[in-house]
Amino acid sequence: MSAISIYHYLIVAAILFSTGLAVAITKRHFVGILLGIELMLNAVNLNLVAFSRYDSDRLSGQLFALFVMVVAAAEVTVALAIVLRVYGHFKTVDPDKLDELKR
Repeated sequence: MSAISIYHYLIVAAILFSTGLAVAITKRHFVGILLGIELMLNAVNLNLVAFSRYDSDRLSGQLFALFVMVVAAAEVTVALAIVLRVYGHFKTVDPDKLDELKR
């Protein structure tokens, strides 16, 4: 049985990022789009931690991953607040039905 190399981490992260991108593009409501963005951010975190693991002299990858998690938490908080305000005003969370925001 062989050891897990960095290529395995990169392949899993690429699959995770591709899945997140597909979800963010194809979903028709804001919550699904947010879930796709979170999957993409988790793929980036996986890459950062994998690179940090194979460069044991530096911990910068893990610190960047922690920073990405903090930014993602703030992004979700702000985005969900916006979604709640949009739902309160338009009574829908379907992005295609929000034509007043295009003006």
